[in-house]
Amino acid sequence: MRFFARAHQMPARIATGLFILNSGMEKAEAGEETAQGVHGMAAGAYPQLKSLDPVRFTSLVAKAEIGLGAALLAPFVPSLLAGTALAGFAAGLLGVYLRTPGLRHEGSLRPTQQGIGIAKDVWLLGIGVGLMAEEALHRRR
Repeated sequence: MRFFARAHQMPARIATGLFILNSGMEKAEAGEETAQGVHGMAAGAYPQLKSLDPVRFTSLVAKAEIGLGAALLAPFVPSLLAGTALAGFAAGLLGVYLRTPGLRHEGSLRPTQQGIGIAKDVWLLGIGVGLMAEEALHRRR
């Protein structure tokens, strides 16, 4: 496993890392109302989350986002690891998009106006899978 990111991978890692780090920092400062919204959206898509306290859940999500953002920004974190974490995180977000009524046009993957903010997370999935694929292909050579 490569222990440093390749230079050409860093622009994508920096862009996504800063975005996710900022999101985590915003959630870390979230009040009760914001926590209710974050939790409600997640629990609607993943019913097993309903039993968690909204403030605690939002705090855990904030910590995960801060950790993921920092890992993407740190060039010493292997791209295979960072890409795998990013792809897993993005897949969870896309699950919310796919399972929440009103975010997509009926019978379509196309986002509604309300769904655009979450549908864009497909880019995060693409970047994560791209990092993983490049590392896997590079290993084979």
